[in-house]
Amino acid sequence: MKQSLLDYYKAIENASGKMLEAAKGEDWDGVMELESTCAILIAQLRSRSRIAKLAPEERQEKTQIMKRILRTDAEIRNLAEPWLADLAFITEATPSALH
Repeated sequence: MKQSLLDYYKAIENASGKMLEAAKGEDWDGVMELESTCAILIAQLRSRSRIAKLAPEERQEKTQIMKRILRTDAEIRNLAEPWLADLAFITEATPSALH
């Protein structure tokens, strides 16, 4: 049975969720392994999307999946690089507040 394009999006979302759980547990090796899994799935999706297209009713579900993946990715990034939040605070400060 061939996977539909939507199945690839769902698999990427699933792997992304597992990455977030690994990041929450500070299992950075696990995050890297799952990142590799996502990269493989994305490559497979790109290849498959050259010959298959989503049905109109599947496009809305794809959009929702992509939004969830992006939110998960942002959470992972926040866990992996908490210093970015500090940097954002510093750049918002006025020059007089830095002295």
